Amino acid sequence: MTGKTIIIGAGVIGAATALALQEDGHAVCLVDRCEPCSGASFGNAGAIVNGSCAPTAMPGILYDAVRMMLRPGSPLSIRPAYIHKVLPWLLRFILQSRSSSVDRNARHLYALTRHAAASWRRLVERTELAALLRSTGWLKVYESEETFAATAYSRMLLDSLGSEYDVLNAAEILELEPNLAPIYKRGIYQRASLSITNPQRMVTGMVERFTGRGGVYHQFAVDRVVIADNGIQLEGQLEGQGGQLTADKVVIAAGAWSRSLARQLGDDVPMDTERGYHLMLPEWTGSLLSRPVVDEEGSFVLSPMEAGLRMTAQIEFAGLDAAADYRKIRKLLPRAKRMLPKMDAQEESAWMGCRPSLPDSLPVLGFSSKSKNIVYAFGHQHLGMTLGATTGEIIADLVAGREPRVDISPYRHNRFTTL
Repeated sequence: MTGKTIIIGAGVIGAATALALQEDGHAVCLVDRCEPCSGASFGNAGAIVNGSCAPTAMPGILYDAVRMMLRPGSPLSIRPAYIHKVLPWLLRFILQSRSSSVDRNARHLYALTRHAAASWRRLVERTELAALLRSTGWLKVYESEETFAATAYSRMLLDSLGSEYDVLNAAEILELEPNLAPIYKRGIYQRASLSITNPQRMVTGMVERFTGRGGVYHQFAVDRVVIADNGIQLEGQLEGQGGQLTADKVVIAAGAWSRSLARQLGDDVPMDTERGYHLMLPEWTGSLLSRPVVDEEGSFVLSPMEAGLRMTAQIEFAGLDAAADYRKIRKLLPRAKRMLPKMDAQEESAWMGCRPSLPDSLPVLGFSSKSKNIVYAFGHQHLGMTLGATTGEIIADLVAGREPRVDISPYRHNRFTTL
């Protein structure tokens, strides 16, 4: 089978890119090793954090990480068997915490996220998917003045880049979220942010809209990408059997599974996997929360969803294949109950997914080194949902030969070898 453009990966990045390319008039085939939205896009907090700019690697991160890992119930962990594999990534990550690197990475992150809300509104306008998008803002709350004071550098970045936010006192926090326990002294509220009430329904709805307008979807596990005389060949398992697809152009948007495909093309991108977890808690009568809320001391998010309350947490380094370990996130339930006393802490389901993360918190966007017919769109770390629609627009520009609306040179795949 031949498709003009094949997109590998049916998470939010791949689905948004498929719609953007289809809108441009391309014949598009979307493939994934699993059902659409089976990876990290399924399990996030549903936040679209407009104007987010603080990278994960910040000044003092080494001290903070060691202190965090030593405390009981830490949200950060590295499986002992994986330490030697993640060590090169961690060394690059620590280098990115220098203030000069942080300022640069923040500027490049903001260049993408400043368009996030507008891009999402363009994507879903005049469709049934618009009902899943809410203008809720993004709220972080702090129990202690000490924890809030530690955000000074992040707030300086927001100020310097012009990303709007409000600092809230205890009364203002409760005015926004009256069901929170009155234990939080400070809050940071980014009111221009949006949230999605059901990330899975949003992404699968995007894929259904894509196929309903003539796009093609295949469950196809891509093992090899080969540049051939007749185009780009994808080899792998097509609906349970060995198969091959051929395209004029290919977009690699396979999230945490993208690194191995890029490596086949000679591009060894320093990406690793931050595994994240969530628990779904029961539905309730009425809304306990109006928006996603981050408990900064506990490093978790409570997010109201269509099907109930979602608690997301943890950064675990263990690779793609290790079995999930839900013990740590379950230990956070008493703290979540303390945060939101009226909530029902009965677990309904548990999930683990793999975030594709680079040391500088920036994604990989642009052409492969072997061919301008292969485009990379992966590595969005904690901002996959935030940057889904924006990335789709950028990749559509690249495939069409247009100048992207954002300078993509900071997101090139070989940026770590040219610093």
